Amino acid sequence: MLKEFKEFIARGNVMDLAVGVIVGSAFTAIVKSLVSNIINPLIGIFVGKIDFSSIVFSVGSAHFRVGSFLNSVINFLIISFVIFILVKFVNKFNKDEEKKEEEKEISEEAEYLKEIVALLKEEKEIESTSTPTTKNEKTVSETK
Repeated sequence: MLKEFKEFIARGNVMDLAVGVIVGSAFTAIVKSLVSNIINPLIGIFVGKIDFSSIVFSVGSAHFRVGSFLNSVINFLIISFVIFILVKFVNKFNKDEEKKEEEKEISEEAEYLKEIVALLKEEKEIESTSTPTTKNEKTVSETK
């Protein structure tokens, strides 16, 4: 059972997932800081008060903190938008890199094709100069 556990943990997918979770949590901290320290104050300049945490509804002895929930929703939307922009930027960068690699591959393939065509032309020229021009002459020369 311990051996199976070691194999399970050593698999690439589990390690990739672990790295993803760790990097994701660190990235979340960065994005939260960006939103709370830079983007929310910018929005606050144009909108005014951005903190809704003081909105509370009370029914009997129960207190519903709707304002805190609204703050969380706004933060989620802002964070999601920032991550969307970052992912879009990274995907564009990766796409540009892939295009460059494809162009290199295409140019190498085109180079090889050009060489093949040149060799075929040379071979055709050699055959045309060394072989007879008519079929009958060709078959007579081959039988000799």
